Amino acid sequence: MGIDTEVPLIDGSRVPYVFLDNGASTPTFRHAFDVMGEFMPFYSGVHRGTGFKSILATQVFDETHVIAGTFVGADLTDNTVIFVKNTTEAVNKLANRCDWKEGDVVITTMMEHHSDDLPWRRHARVIHIGVDDKGYLDMEQLREAFAANKGRVRFLAATGASNITGIINPIHELAEIAHSNGAYMFVDAAQLAPHRAIDVLPDDNPGHIDFIAYSAHKMYAPYGIGVLIGPKEYFSHGEPDMVGGGVVDIVELDQVAWSAPPAREEAGSPNVPGAVGLAAAIHMLQSVGMNAIAEHESTLVNHAIEKMKEVPGMLIYGPVEKEELHNKVGVIAFDIAGVPHAKLAAILSVEAGIGVRNGCFCAHPYVKRLLQYGEEDSQKVTEEILSGDRTNLPGMVRASFGCYNNIEDVDRLIDILHRVARGEIKGDYELDRRSGTYWPRNFDYSFSEYFPHFSFRPTRSITNFNEAS
Repeated sequence: MGIDTEVPLIDGSRVPYVFLDNGASTPTFRHAFDVMGEFMPFYSGVHRGTGFKSILATQVFDETHVIAGTFVGADLTDNTVIFVKNTTEAVNKLANRCDWKEGDVVITTMMEHHSDDLPWRRHARVIHIGVDDKGYLDMEQLREAFAANKGRVRFLAATGASNITGIINPIHELAEIAHSNGAYMFVDAAQLAPHRAIDVLPDDNPGHIDFIAYSAHKMYAPYGIGVLIGPKEYFSHGEPDMVGGGVVDIVELDQVAWSAPPAREEAGSPNVPGAVGLAAAIHMLQSVGMNAIAEHESTLVNHAIEKMKEVPGMLIYGPVEKEELHNKVGVIAFDIAGVPHAKLAAILSVEAGIGVRNGCFCAHPYVKRLLQYGEEDSQKVTEEILSGDRTNLPGMVRASFGCYNNIEDVDRLIDILHRVARGEIKGDYELDRRSGTYWPRNFDYSFSEYFPHFSFRPTRSITNFNEAS
């Protein structure tokens, strides 16, 4: 939905929007939206109603759990599927539900999105495994960390695919290392699930993924819902991290009997339409075929990197050689020498109608490592940011592909990058030091022409508000 939407440019023209920020959120499959529309007349509260609609909605909702679990090959005899808002909430729930002990350790990586880092820090000592200059995980350092913390590591938590370099981690090899050291394996699959087939493997396989999470909004489904999958036994003990309606079998004034998972982990009225949308999107991905999606994506990545190498001053982070690109999802992080990343992103938007993302992508340590920041540089930038000046905010530009993007989209990107490298820029861009963003002087969008249901602040005001938030 929306891939043919026309957007305004700085010269007054309009062009079809090219969306290359799929790593943040994807547009919605029309099929998923249509299925949700068919369901909505039957929408009702689930699990406790006796009317026809409630019974139908309950069966649909229960089936969506099965669909979400089998999508990654989970054995639902011993494992459960828990719906949450997103992957971030999934990691927080997993961390909150662990019976932590003094001295416990979590090993994670420098590649992680903050969502697979910060939740662990609240409960245990976290060790971050480093990466090499291209962004690949240092496997030897990982083994050394386990050896140095023998018997204390509760979890090895790693991303399935980086949201910056696109590097796909060897998750089953990581799981074998974790299990051989008595630790659980958790995979943040938010960036992997839309791009590659996933099989968590049988529970008794040494490479089995104990826990996995992914998000609907990154795989063409509307309405926020996330998935956390793990052993029923793990969630059957202790109190739920969120309590209220739907999580109990019975409540007395002085005692509570908690329900079995997943009910005990899904407090309150659930997002049933979101679950329906996710299930429909999964069926769509499966009907196309995850291998076909991977092959198409590989074509886009190979074409993009080959052409980007021809742009003067181009800097590409992560794998760039043809023999490496099979181990990379459709994410490319880059800069043009001499052009601030925030300015380049603004130019792509207002002069070419291309939506990308710039900055640190909620993975600050990884970005600084790829940019070769030293301790002194990092400290200086931190002090500037804390003082309210984001002029030198570290970062890069990210183009991330979806299964619907095509070669023409890539060529639109390449064309504007060449124009920027030649200095053929139409706008006079001004830096806002407080937000670190650039915007062309004497230009603004008229959002009310496109969506008249709300009043809008000027674009610069919106940018500042978001940064301050």
